[in-house]
Amino acid sequence: MDMIGRMREDIAAARLRDPAARSAAEVALLYPGLHAIWAHRLSHSLWNRRLRLVARTFSQLSRWLTGVEIHPGARIGRRFFIDHGMGVVIGETAEIGDDVMLYHGVTLGGRTRDAGKRHPTLGDGVAVGAGAKILGPVVIGAHSVIGANAVVTRDAPADSILVGVPARPRARAAGEDSRALLTAPDYSI
Repeated sequence: MDMIGRMREDIAAARLRDPAARSAAEVALLYPGLHAIWAHRLSHSLWNRRLRLVARTFSQLSRWLTGVEIHPGARIGRRFFIDHGMGVVIGETAEIGDDVMLYHGVTLGGRTRDAGKRHPTLGDGVAVGAGAKILGPVVIGAHSVIGANAVVTRDAPADSILVGVPARPRARAAGEDSRALLTAPDYSI
């Protein structure tokens, strides 16, 4: 898919996931999470070409402008959406699948200074609530939901719901809606 096609896909994904989005123009012009993703694509391309200093410089400029820090080495899938964005941190070895959504204040961070894989992997369709921290080289299975302010330090199977400090997974009941799970008082800590 070409660059313009990917940008249109990103705008459509934002409009699908954010009920406050009134138009494609509003999303394209005013959504810092979307701007951070677009900037990441450029910095990631530079990173892969081994222009590491230029890539890091560009990512820091994006961080300053958007409030979202995405390391240029992070691998991010399609239709990724960061709602509100401020305070999101995504580490160098993080891997994010397709159709993933993060709210503000989410950290995909490391727990060690060792080289190698040290940041989380999020499967396709994962939703992460505001302020959640996912730390270390954990794997979160596809279509899982992580509640607001949860602290995740262990792997979770697909279709899990993770809440609490430390977060503990439970299986999702058939038909449970991700949006409802992120806002329902039953799942807050």
